[in-house]
Amino acid sequence: MPLIEETALIEGLKSEHHKEAAFRDLISEFKERLYWHIRKIVLDHDDADDVLQNTFIKIFRNIDQFKGDSKLYTWMYRIATNESITFINKKAKKMLISTEEVQQLAISKLETDVYFEGEDIQLKLQKAIAALPERQRLIFNMKYFDDLTYEELSEILETSVGGLKSSYHIAVKKITQALKNETF
Repeated sequence: MPLIEETALIEGLKSEHHKEAAFRDLISEFKERLYWHIRKIVLDHDDADDVLQNTFIKIFRNIDQFKGDSKLYTWMYRIATNESITFINKKAKKMLISTEEVQQLAISKLETDVYFEGEDIQLKLQKAIAALPERQRLIFNMKYFDDLTYEELSEILETSVGGLKSSYHIAVKKITQALKNETF
């Protein structure tokens, strides 16, 4: 989205008269990208829909706190990422299991998920990604699938570019090794 359109959208979102129409535009523009970002974290379609709804509610309620220090979509990605992590943590607490076990349960459900259209190799890739520590998994997904720059990742995750590059490199090595160990 060009900067001028983003500026107009932000102005609309902060205007009492135009907020609802601007918010509909925002949803139309970002719904699919945010859904897939969230889906890569929580894995389950229904959970992703719930988290997406919570993300848009939080964006709507907090748009006045957006200072413009970053791009609007990086701010929204940060909210979506935090909402996803919070969702997984709450689910783990409710089920009395670790967040890693929640991820493994979600991976095992992918095989029967009617919304997962991937082939066997894609399922194996998702399993390898799910085996990563949470931070590496987030960084890998956002860099590899969302094609975000390290600078954008740095804004979203509020961390250094150097640390992100290192985490991404390690994640790629782990995934490559996991896929090499798979029998096809």
